[in-house]
Amino acid sequence: MPKTTSQKSTRKKRPRVDKAQAAQRVRDIWPILKKAYPNATIALEFVNPLELLIATILSAQCTDKRVNIVTKDLFRKYRSPRDWIKTDINEIENDIRSTGFYRNKAKNIKAACTKIAEDFSGKVPSTMEELLTLPGVGRKTANCVLGDAFGIPGITCDTHVIRLSRRLALSENSDPVKLEFDLAEIIPEKNWTKFSHLLITHGRNVCIARKPNCPDCPIAMHCPSADNPQLW
Repeated sequence: MPKTTSQKSTRKKRPRVDKAQAAQRVRDIWPILKKAYPNATIALEFVNPLELLIATILSAQCTDKRVNIVTKDLFRKYRSPRDWIKTDINEIENDIRSTGFYRNKAKNIKAACTKIAEDFSGKVPSTMEELLTLPGVGRKTANCVLGDAFGIPGITCDTHVIRLSRRLALSENSDPVKLEFDLAEIIPEKNWTKFSHLLITHGRNVCIARKPNCPDCPIAMHCPSADNPQLW
């Protein structure tokens, strides 16, 4: 049965994104967010590219806090791709069980380490094209590794970046890959990694999913969705 007028959603359509305005909005909020979160960085704990790669794979559908708890012991046990390769898959599954989806994650980690050992001389590759050949690695994981392990600019489109980009009218896309390319056009390349961290930190602290704290938001004056629940 079709909805009546009274049953139809009153949610407003988001305003169409103007790239020039979006680029200006990025320029406006960049110094404000940097001042608000001077120490914004990746929450995952790691000491080398392999550890960050593994931690990022484990972070899918899992909190960074939980991943850090698990990897504290995990990275003492598994120090190289060979350590993962030689370990029985059932043991790996048990070691990462609390991160969720552990069977698929264990399979991908073991397969990725096998490819790293066989095709990249045991070193995590440092290009997008090569990283995407690793099992379980998509553009989000690759950008995370590039930006935070190798210092190569990358835009990490996690759930916070997707949400804030829509609220700030930086892009009409919620698909992570399409959003990444949209943001790449309006954010200076040298700022890609840092801007991602700033949005993620702001999304965790202020612009939360269900009820953003607009009254205390330092960039509310630049946000088309501020104090407008119908656009959240």
